[in-house]
Amino acid sequence: MVKQVEHLLTEFMMRTQKKAVLDPIKILGLVLIVLAGSYRPGIAVAGAPVQKDPGTSGLRIATFDMDVTPPVGSIMAYNPVANTWDLGLRAKGMVLLGSGKPIVICSVDWIGIANESQDSFKTALALAAGTIPERVAIHTIHQHDAPVCDFGAEKLLLDEGLDPNCYEGSFAREVIRRLKTAVQNSISHAQSITEVGFGEAEVYGVASNRRILGEDGHVKAMRFTTCEDSLIRAEPEGLVDPMVSLVSFWNHDRPVAVLSYYATHPQSYYQTGIANPDFPGIARFIRQLAVPDALHIHFNGAGGNIGAGKYNDGSHVNRGILAERLADRMKRAWDRTTRMRINAGDITWMIQKVALPPAQNFKAMEGHLNSYDTASLTANVSKLAWLKRCEAGKLLDLTSLGISNVRILHMPGELFVEYQLAAKAMRPDMHVAMAAYGDYGPEYICTAIAYEQGGYEAGTASGVTREAEDLLMSAIQKLLQGNP
Repeated sequence: MVKQVEHLLTEFMMRTQKKAVLDPIKILGLVLIVLAGSYRPGIAVAGAPVQKDPGTSGLRIATFDMDVTPPVGSIMAYNPVANTWDLGLRAKGMVLLGSGKPIVICSVDWIGIANESQDSFKTALALAAGTIPERVAIHTIHQHDAPVCDFGAEKLLLDEGLDPNCYEGSFAREVIRRLKTAVQNSISHAQSITEVGFGEAEVYGVASNRRILGEDGHVKAMRFTTCEDSLIRAEPEGLVDPMVSLVSFWNHDRPVAVLSYYATHPQSYYQTGIANPDFPGIARFIRQLAVPDALHIHFNGAGGNIGAGKYNDGSHVNRGILAERLADRMKRAWDRTTRMRINAGDITWMIQKVALPPAQNFKAMEGHLNSYDTASLTANVSKLAWLKRCEAGKLLDLTSLGISNVRILHMPGELFVEYQLAAKAMRPDMHVAMAAYGDYGPEYICTAIAYEQGGYEAGTASGVTREAEDLLMSAIQKLLQGNP
């Protein structure tokens, strides 16, 4: 016992770098620790530096969650806001700290954030988190009773003396200011992260392919989100990615954030004048109630050619039915989650800058916007802003967050599901998830063959040409295969 006390005193003096002149009270305390059998080498004592918990990864996550529901009277993508609903629109996200410059990932319950608006959101959130815009990913879920945001389109309309209508950006700029504050405030409450989890489950009775091909290989019918035609609903489900994927972050046994990924247009019905997050937002809310300690953040995958049309005749009760189906599979993915320990060295952030070839059919609008009606301007002026942006040499940032053997791809526009399936096939050795609906400027990004097949997306709705496929597939492969 005497030798143990002597050893303890020597260790104490070495740690505190003091001479052998000790406070008698501290000596007594040390002796009592030894007598009580509670002393272990490496345990901090008064006056000694606290050693790092060997179970700590060095990583932290700050989460933020903010209301982004526009006020009554403001204009959404399709209608003015006439009223509000029990569930409003949210901006949810996280800041990953401890592995280089912070990484910010955010999902917004809006139809799209495009062009210069993407720049504004990324710059503000980067400043708030102390990082750079290239390490910020902003996505929307694409609900249709929601705002659309494009400061480039707004400027084009104002420059010609026109009413910017749904592109009027006052509310969006207010949201950016509040979101910046929310991110700044969240960082002071960041939690340590020790593990990442991944789980997935197959979803039934929600997603179906919108493009019904005839025997000649061309689109014979479009099965949109609401499909009242029973014969078109009876067509096969078609190509989808049926999996909902969950990536979760844990502080030991406590979940901190759960990110879910599922590819489909998120509408059950819309043009109600009531801002609402539709069935994915309801499913997210159900899961938030079930696992309340973690913030649930949902992302729409490559759902440009996917919708609920096979399972949705437009009946309003289907919103709840679709939400329950998706929430049930989110729960199954949660129950199947496997976790692995991580540290700062397991985090990577990859960037691929691409120049997608813009469709030229919107060029004719330039300088003649006052000859178009409101509906045409709403549908097309954003793609003119995208075209001008491409002409100015603006590149898109495609990014990938790597966490151990998990890869999360952040992609622009309304990607066809083939891009998501191809990404997963490129790395079968890894858990790959995809968030699309990043920069909404190009809108529909189809596969090359789709431009030959026809249909709505590849007709007047796409802001790029068929050459986009090769460029994107190459960039995806580099994000998944390359080194940081």
